[in-house]
Amino acid sequence: MSAVYSLIIVLALVLVAVVGAGGGGLHALFGVVIPYVAFVVFLAGFIYRVINWAKSPVPFRIPTTAGQQESLKWIKQNKLDNPSTTWGVIGRMVLEILFFRSLFRNTKMQLKVNGGPSLSYGSSKFLWVGAIVFHYCFFIILLRHGRFFTDPVPGCIEWLDKLDSILQIGVPNIYITEFLIVGALLYLFLRRVCDSKLRYISLPADYFPLFLIMAIVITGILMRYFIRTDIVAAKDLIMGLVTLHPKVPETLGTIFYVHVFLVSILMAYFPWSKLMHAGGIFLSPTRNLANNNRMKRHINPWNYPVKLHTYEEWEDEFRDVLKEAGIPVEKE
Repeated sequence: MSAVYSLIIVLALVLVAVVGAGGGGLHALFGVVIPYVAFVVFLAGFIYRVINWAKSPVPFRIPTTAGQQESLKWIKQNKLDNPSTTWGVIGRMVLEILFFRSLFRNTKMQLKVNGGPSLSYGSSKFLWVGAIVFHYCFFIILLRHGRFFTDPVPGCIEWLDKLDSILQIGVPNIYITEFLIVGALLYLFLRRVCDSKLRYISLPADYFPLFLIMAIVITGILMRYFIRTDIVAAKDLIMGLVTLHPKVPETLGTIFYVHVFLVSILMAYFPWSKLMHAGGIFLSPTRNLANNNRMKRHINPWNYPVKLHTYEEWEDEFRDVLKEAGIPVEKE
């Protein structure tokens, strides 16, 4: 039911945009006001969440470690899984952020009953493939849209645009990332639906971003290949938003405002959702701390002063009793 609820919400959002921008003619609301509000909410929410995480005290070193830590010289250290230096942490973070290293090494557990119950562990690379395809396609599509926000368009964005459409299938050229991201989203959705364990723990917050991003991608594909949109007018509107001199062209169709409205909803939703892991991964103490506990003593700054009772003081207090019991003492 979580998937159904999320799908209904996304369809309702699409219907609101269709009715408001189409039948209602509220182009200024959906093309100017809502995008501005969404951007402010996104920016304020992102900054708030990052500052809130940064202010959270971390009195102990709590890195997530998997390999051999640095110890004796003749024992080989795993410098990426269990780094003890800043450069090792940077290497681990780069591999995690750019290549999803921990997800690549993920394994799945299965209980086999044939011939007696037994646990088996195997590689689980499909999730890594689906996740990395989705994230990189989303990132490339986001960069490609930079041509609507800049004038003149930077050469790097033009180069990326040509590279993405290098196959040159049909007119207009088909972007590779648009269809790859659809496949990745379908896989991530079917994985949750078909796996009973994942389906049991999945919440509407897990399905809603999938359906929302899917709706954004579909409306974008419709605009490019099926319902042609005035690209010049779209860039005029977006450049007006960027330069704080908004204007609403009359030649833009309803599908464009539906697309912009869904993007605005995603921006406003982003800082308060699980999607915020994009910013939180940099502040995760389990990832960004070096495991140097054997080389350096870390004292909890919250420790309050306590009265210590040393062994020498304890022995002085109970020396006679210890001697009577036959327990050796350091001082006679």
